[in-house]
Amino acid sequence: MKFTSLVVVSFLLTASAVLGQKAVPELWGTRIHDDAGLLQAATITGLENQLKIFEDSTSNQMAILTVTSLEGDPIEEYALRVVEKWKLGQAKKDNGVLLLIVKDDRKMRIEVGMGLEGPLPDALCNRIIRNEMAPRFRQGDFDGGVQAAVNAIIQAIKGEYVADASDTNVYSGNEGGPNFFIAAIFLFVIGSLTWNSLFSKGGVSWFMYVFQIPFYYFFPPLGFGATLGKGIFWGFLIAFPVLRLLIQNTPWGKAMIKKMEENQKNNRSRGGGGGWYGGGGGGWSSGGSSWSGGGGSFGGGGSSGSW
Repeated sequence: MKFTSLVVVSFLLTASAVLGQKAVPELWGTRIHDDAGLLQAATITGLENQLKIFEDSTSNQMAILTVTSLEGDPIEEYALRVVEKWKLGQAKKDNGVLLLIVKDDRKMRIEVGMGLEGPLPDALCNRIIRNEMAPRFRQGDFDGGVQAAVNAIIQAIKGEYVADASDTNVYSGNEGGPNFFIAAIFLFVIGSLTWNSLFSKGGVSWFMYVFQIPFYYFFPPLGFGATLGKGIFWGFLIAFPVLRLLIQNTPWGKAMIKKMEENQKNNRSRGGGGGWYGGGGGGWSSGGSSWSGGGGSFGGGGSSGSW
């Protein structure tokens, strides 16, 4: 009887501990989970697409989760439960990263897959938290802090994150010159979308113009440097409406719009999409299919901090 009672008590204690753990949200096919409501919509859109481009070019998977409170759970344990459920990173590369932010507890953590612990060691993750996120969070700038952390993580993985522990802005990136690989990806993806938007009909064109503004605002610094990136952003902001009005009111522009409509019609008749985006495969890619983590492994690498 004593042994049976001990087993029952142990079971109840274990069950109580498990049931008392904070639940991990479903992945729901998106990289940014702002459950705490810390980020603006434009920031979420920009980050979502930035991380997609990052994965498409490197295969590394990064996700961001904000929650209101951990309800007493240690942040390290909760972060591990999240990455285990979401399975971030490729199965054979273990190249996933989770950025976790807890609003009321004023804590954050970068959880790093085993395959990225080389370029993202614990000390460097701590530096990103301390120098990039914490100062901005103390000022209430959660958008800026999260964006700065994402930029720094990407640069660290590329081996371009240069900082001293006393720095307050450690994202030096490629300010001395553009990274042409990232620039080429940006120009191909966003440039193609912009070109199609210019020759689209009426309201669709202007909707896509507004939709692309956060892309141009957030992406250029990754490939062009901050100064040139700002120039590209303002160039797009001003040039698109001017070009769009010229296209609508010139014979050449009207002919181009008609030609593109005919091409889209022919694509649909052949079974093609006829739109701006190609079909997607599995995993995290877009194109209408759902995505999930690739099955990477985590060993507790990373760092935690507070603000």
